[in-house]
Amino acid sequence: MEPDLFTAAAEDRREKDPASSPLAVRMRPRTLDEVVGQQHLLKPGSPLRRLVEEGAGGPAGASSVILWGPPGIGKTTLAYVVSQATQKRFVELSAITAGVKEVRAVIEGAKRAAGGYGKETVLFLDEIHRFSKAQQDSLLPAVENRWVTLIAATTENPYFSIISPLLSRSLLLTLESLTDEDLSALMRRALTEDRGLGGAVSLPADAEAHLLRIAGGDARRALTALEAGAGSAIAKNEDEITLQTLEEAVDRAAVRYDKDGDQHYDVASALIKSIRGSDVDAALHYLARMIEAGEDPRFIARRLMISASEDIGLADPTALPIAVAAAQAVAMIGFPEAALTLSHATIALALAPKSNTATTAIGAALADVRAGLAGAVPAHLRDGHYKGAAKLGHAQGYVYPHDVPGAIAAQQYAPDEIQGKRYYEPTRYGAEARYADVVEKVRERLRGADRGQGGV
Repeated sequence: MEPDLFTAAAEDRREKDPASSPLAVRMRPRTLDEVVGQQHLLKPGSPLRRLVEEGAGGPAGASSVILWGPPGIGKTTLAYVVSQATQKRFVELSAITAGVKEVRAVIEGAKRAAGGYGKETVLFLDEIHRFSKAQQDSLLPAVENRWVTLIAATTENPYFSIISPLLSRSLLLTLESLTDEDLSALMRRALTEDRGLGGAVSLPADAEAHLLRIAGGDARRALTALEAGAGSAIAKNEDEITLQTLEEAVDRAAVRYDKDGDQHYDVASALIKSIRGSDVDAALHYLARMIEAGEDPRFIARRLMISASEDIGLADPTALPIAVAAAQAVAMIGFPEAALTLSHATIALALAPKSNTATTAIGAALADVRAGLAGAVPAHLRDGHYKGAAKLGHAQGYVYPHDVPGAIAAQQYAPDEIQGKRYYEPTRYGAEARYADVVEKVRERLRGADRGQGGV
């Protein structure tokens, strides 16, 4: 599928007037060496390197690859670099607009090019996860027989969104989120190079920090915001993009938040204390500040998991599973969708009944252990599986709880030094009220050991 007349005309216009293209398009790397980030995929001999190098054919030719990662971190850019650098025939499709008919047309064209001119075809398929199983099936013969070398891009987990036969015939390459250093390097290049802003404006440190925050690791978003700020500054005859000008241009206020300083800890602390205080609206406010400032979603999810045990515990036993599920989901999907998951968990935790007994119980137990109250394990509880254990009296007299009514054996479990100590003091809040009833009955049963009632 070659470019039509209108596409060719648009490309010709961009070549004659580069400024007509968005800054993000103009600043696309032209070689792999200009790519920022993803260095783990660009080492000598890597699949992407071999795609653009001559002599990569034959029995060890370049493999088809699937690029997986969140938006704006370079999937399309890498494919574009391949299209510019390689001598192979390059065809681009989007799964949003293309179907089986278009895929078959590309495959037939690839066969003709290979047979008639000895020219290999690279097919870049964007948003492959939008293809149905049947549509993905149509790619299998071409990939398996190397009629085309496939570069497929997806923002969704390929183990769920791409059929197994296609995965097994391709190399899965996971792209890493761009760091602030990566984005800073990209913006400096855009500010100074002729194909970018050509030195027309500068970017002070506070404005750059704000750009990094609103970019959230997305290079396209960073360059789009930079272009908007530059356009506004130039229109006002300013030679630098001030923070105020940038805020006006992108309609997004700068969040006063230093991810490595006090704000990082202060806002995180306020989030957890608002959840502890059951103020769901305040909790959502602090969550929004962290998200807007570009905080690592995994850090937020970790704090929520801690809160689930520290402040809710057995008052709502579902709180911890919700927080853990949120952390797992965040790790898989990333921003911006992760904001929904974090909101879900924050609301659930803020409105859950509260109990800190898990915190106080382990705190009291740790305090006794650190104070030296850690006596010998009672002989009947010791390991009796190894040879000679019986001669030492280990495991002798142990009553197996499942052999007695109620499965509670009244025998001593704690060392002598802490026998009778009570660390867990349940509340009557939420689901923990049930545990409060149970623990008293269990303790009464276990006290039978002190009165010599044995295992009954």
